[in-house]
Amino acid sequence: MIRSIRHKGLRQFARTGDASKLSVPNAGRVRRVLARLDASVTPADMNLPGFHFHSLSGVERYSVRITGNRRLTFGWDGEDAVDVDLEDYH
Repeated sequence: MIRSIRHKGLRQFARTGDASKLSVPNAGRVRRVLARLDASVTPADMNLPGFHFHSLSGVERYSVRITGNRRLTFGWDGEDAVDVDLEDYH
């Protein structure tokens, strides 16, 4: 389950479906990734073809590709995703 979302536009999108504040053009992909993240009970559940899932070195965070350089990053606590963010980290 997703417990907390950092990115304001992503939080708005997750709550209302309003993609106007997302910094990526593909809202459908963001919706699918968030749905999978919400259903996941371990970070490894996000390791699906096309997601390009990996852990970030030096921190206890994980990444899934959304588009280009944009990634959905998240931490993990118990069975919950925490501090979910949408960022350009390249």
